[in-house]
Amino acid sequence: MNSKLLSRRQLSFLLFEWLDTEALLGRPRYQSHTRENLEVILATCERMATELFAPHAKSSDEHEPRLEGGQVVLIPEIQQALRAFGEAGLVAAGHDEEIGGMQLPMVVEKAGFAWFLAANVATASYPLLTIGASNLLAR
Repeated sequence: MNSKLLSRRQLSFLLFEWLDTEALLGRPRYQSHTRENLEVILATCERMATELFAPHAKSSDEHEPRLEGGQVVLIPEIQQALRAFGEAGLVAAGHDEEIGGMQLPMVVEKAGFAWFLAANVATASYPLLTIGASNLLAR
């Protein structure tokens, strides 16, 4: 199936032919990964972005966050998308396995996140602060 978000073919070309990301898998930090497992992670990002982020892009623009009684109110689809993002381990995708991360090469982590940005930049922006904070804490 061809995605309307990004070209998987072009993304694979960039990662594995132009940037030779597969060569990183020979480094001790990334030896637990294979190209096939990276492709599965990218396919998971594509599926989640397509199924959970893209469908509410217009709705989240039409129903912007609002403050009610001291609480921020969002459409429920945002919470569902963000919960799935977190449960998939994507917040800590680049972190060490010993602290719950996937120890992905940064280039793969960012390529996976590109699917979410292409699907719904507004909802994809929510986990950025958490990712930044987790990077700070891990360092």
